[in-house]
Amino acid sequence: MANILTTLIKRQTDAYSAERTALWERKAPGLWSPISWGQLAEASSKVACALEILGIKEEERVAVFSPNDPKILATDFGCFANRAVTVSIYATSSEEQVEYIVRDSGARIIFVGTRAQYAIARNVASRVPTLTQIVVYDEVETDTDDTTSMTFSQFLKLGEAASEACRAEVEARTARAVPEDVATLLYTSGTTGEPKGAILPHSCFNAALEIHHRVLTSLSDRDTSICFLPLSHIFEKAWTYFCLDSAIQIYVNRDPRIIQDTIKEVCPTCMCSVPRFWEKAYTAIQEKMSEMSPLQRWICTRALKVGRLRNLHYKRLGLPVPRLLEARYRFYEKKVFATVKKAMGIPNGNMFPTAGAPLSNAIVEFFRSMGVDIIIGYGLSETTATVSFFPYVGYEIGTIGTPLPGIEVKIGEENEILVKGPTVMRGYFNKPEETAAVFTEDGWFRTGDAGQIDEHGSLVLTDRLKDLFKTSNGKYIAPQAIESRLGEDKYIDQVAVIGDSRKYVTAIIVPAIEAVKEYARRKKIQYQSLEELLKNSQILDMIARRIDTLQEGLASFEKIKKFTLLPREFSMENGELTNTLKIRRPVINRRYANEIEAMYA
Repeated sequence: MANILTTLIKRQTDAYSAERTALWERKAPGLWSPISWGQLAEASSKVACALEILGIKEEERVAVFSPNDPKILATDFGCFANRAVTVSIYATSSEEQVEYIVRDSGARIIFVGTRAQYAIARNVASRVPTLTQIVVYDEVETDTDDTTSMTFSQFLKLGEAASEACRAEVEARTARAVPEDVATLLYTSGTTGEPKGAILPHSCFNAALEIHHRVLTSLSDRDTSICFLPLSHIFEKAWTYFCLDSAIQIYVNRDPRIIQDTIKEVCPTCMCSVPRFWEKAYTAIQEKMSEMSPLQRWICTRALKVGRLRNLHYKRLGLPVPRLLEARYRFYEKKVFATVKKAMGIPNGNMFPTAGAPLSNAIVEFFRSMGVDIIIGYGLSETTATVSFFPYVGYEIGTIGTPLPGIEVKIGEENEILVKGPTVMRGYFNKPEETAAVFTEDGWFRTGDAGQIDEHGSLVLTDRLKDLFKTSNGKYIAPQAIESRLGEDKYIDQVAVIGDSRKYVTAIIVPAIEAVKEYARRKKIQYQSLEELLKNSQILDMIARRIDTLQEGLASFEKIKKFTLLPREFSMENGELTNTLKIRRPVINRRYANEIEAMYA
C-alpha cells in the first residue's frame, strides 16, 4: 500500500490542475495571497532535492521550529519524498526545550521561522555539534559570523539547481516508501515531565485519513478551512493533512493571537480548534446579550429555545422536524443566528471539530442550538489525533463522541481509557522504558485519561488521571470538570482548581478584566489600579455569587470554598500553559504558592 502523504501533493496537482488554489498566505490585514497546487508541488520538489544535496538520508530527522507558515507544508512533503522524518517544535518553545528535542531526535537540519527563533537555533547549534544547518523561513539578515545558515529562498535555489542524479535519487526514495516508514516524531508538550517524541509512521496517517474520509461525509473540496492551531500540534497537523487530501482550501493563520481578525477576513466553513476559542466566543456573545434591551433579550432567548428543540431534540436524533418548528427556526436563523455567526466570522459554517480539553455542556448546547456544529472529539499525539468524536446523528451532549471505525476503546484499571488500533503510535523515540509503561501486555495504549462508556456507546471523559487529586478528607476531585463549568461565566477567563491533600477546594481565577471593569462602572465602584479593583469587596462578592450558581449540582466536597483573583492571564511564555493552552498545575502551584497558602491560612 502506498503512503498517502508521500505522493499527496502530486496526486492533487494531477487531479485538480496546477492552477487550482491549495493554500492562502496572509500578506497584510485583509490581504491573502493564493498558493496553487502547482506552486506547492514545485516548492516541495525543490525542498526534497535541496535536502538530498545537503546529505539528508532516509529515516534521518529534520526539525521545524516556526509559527504556522505555508513553507512548513512544503518542508513536510519534501521530507516525505525523501523518506525523511519531520520533527515539529512549538514556535513558543524555550531554548532549553528546543535543545532537548534537537539532541534527542538527532536532527542535523532545523528550519526556523523568525529572527528570534533563528537566534535560539544558533545558540543551540553552538552546544549541539550534530546540528549543522539552519534554514530561515523569514527573509532575515543572518549573523555576520554565520557561514552555514541560509534563508528558505536560498535553500530553494539549491534545490532548483539540483542535478538529474539528485532528482533521480529523490524519485527512487519516493518509490521505496512503505507504510512502516516513520513520518514524524511528535514531541508532547506535556503538563509534567520532559517531552517525549511519539513515533508516528505513515501507516498511522494512512489509517487516520482513510477513516476520516469515511465518516466526515459533509465535507468536500468546496469547503474552506483556517489553519489556526500550531502545525506542530497533532490536531492541526492531522486536520491540515486531511484538508489537503480533500482539496479543501486552507488559509494559514500565522499568529494565533489574531485569529479573531483572520477568521472574519476569510469566513471558513470548517476549522479545528480548542475549547478556549469557543469559551471566549461564548463570553463575548453573552456580554453583547447583557447590553440588549429586554425585548431583544427575549427574542434571543426565544430563538435559542426554538433552536435547541429543532437541533438537539430532532436533528440530533435523525428525526424529521415538524413543519411549523422548521419554519420558526428558519425565521430565527435569518433574524438572529445569521447575525451572530456573521459577527463571529462563520456565516457559512459547516462543522468545527474541537478537542484538547473539556468544553462545558452549556456552551456546546448554546452553539449547537444556533446551528453551529461544534464536533466534540478526543485524541492524543500518540493516537494520531482522533480516537472519538460526535457522529452526525445520535451524539450525546456531555460525551466526547463515539470511537472511530477500526479504533477499539475499553476502560481499564482506575477507569483509564485504553485504545488499540492502526492509528496508535509505535512508541516513544529513544525511550524504551516509557514506551513499555504506556502499553499493556496485550498491546492496549494507556491514555492517562479517566473515563467511562455510557449506555449509548459514547465515551465520557472524566479527567486526566495525573490531574485527579485527593483532598485531605480522602475525596477525589476532577479539576478540569470544575474549571470547565466556571469557564462558562462572562466574568471568568481562566481557572486553576487547587486542593491536592488540602482540607477543601480553592481556585486561582483570572477574571475577564474588561467585563469586570464594566461591572465596576455600572456599580460606580472607584479604584486606582486593577489590583485594587480585584480586591474590592463588591467585586469579590459578585464573583462568589456567580461561582455558587455555577457549582450547583456538584457535591459539597467538590465546591470551591475560597478563591484568589489574578490581575493577569496564565500564559505559555511563563510556562503556566502548554502550547495547547492546558494548565500546567505544578507550575501554577509553585508560582502562586503564597496566594494558595493564604487561602488555607
